[in-house]
Amino acid sequence: MNDDNPRLGIVLVVTGLCIAAFTGALMKKLSVDLTAYQITWFRYLGFVAILFPVVAIRFGSQALKPARPWMQGVRGLTMATGTVAFVIGARTIDFADAISILYAYPFLLTVLAVVFLKEKVGWQGWAGVAGGFLGVLLVMRPEFGKISMGSLFVFGSAVIVSFQMILNRKLGAISHPLVTSIWGGAIATILLSTLVPFHWNPVSFDQALLLILMAVCGAANQVCLVYGFARAEASTLAPFTYLEIVASVIIGFLIFGTLPIWISWIGIALIIISGVVVAHSMKGNLVPRRNPRI
Repeated sequence: MNDDNPRLGIVLVVTGLCIAAFTGALMKKLSVDLTAYQITWFRYLGFVAILFPVVAIRFGSQALKPARPWMQGVRGLTMATGTVAFVIGARTIDFADAISILYAYPFLLTVLAVVFLKEKVGWQGWAGVAGGFLGVLLVMRPEFGKISMGSLFVFGSAVIVSFQMILNRKLGAISHPLVTSIWGGAIATILLSTLVPFHWNPVSFDQALLLILMAVCGAANQVCLVYGFARAEASTLAPFTYLEIVASVIIGFLIFGTLPIWISWIGIALIIISGVVVAHSMKGNLVPRRNPRI
């Protein structure tokens, strides 16, 4: 059976990104009372607990023998540190601003791809990168002598995510994304388990329910993205990935009652437009496509 189905791919990716935005909002909400280490640990522990049985049944011994273990380990480290940095940063800034700043990673990824993967980028791509970074600066609004630490932490998360995407590119050619995701989550959980006892706050019943919901949403988001990108070309899906920013604006208003200020709106628009330009110039090559039946 032919798995090409662009419309289904778009629906799955947009659904997955909306769920991802909601997951991020849950992490921000929980960060008021719980530590970033707790929240991230619960996220990946629940993620692995939910999906590992499915992956083990689906892929058998392949699930227990990940390709390039050392690279999987580094990827797990980036997952742990990137998520912790995002939670710390998102706690103190507007949620839509946080997601918008996080979307600096496609522009950082383009630069890293040129340096490490020897990708070729034309003038349109570089113009998109420049416009994207300008948009991120408008959202961050750095002022002399007054830099938001929250924005810096989220930008640091974007830097880490861009390195993670490079690893995804390398592993995507030899390992199914779900297998890679499970091992990354497992390694992140193990690493965070060494830190959580020193950064633990009491968890109430209501918070425990939100943590479970966060884990379920994280698993659902990953499945949607993996199978969405398997059913349509990355170049087709790239413009739709920025709908996560739109979703974050809506979710931020509904949950936190906040909206970006006017200069952030300009920055958000510039990030989205520049991101589409960069994706078009790279022809979607930065996101490997795999068959979900592997």
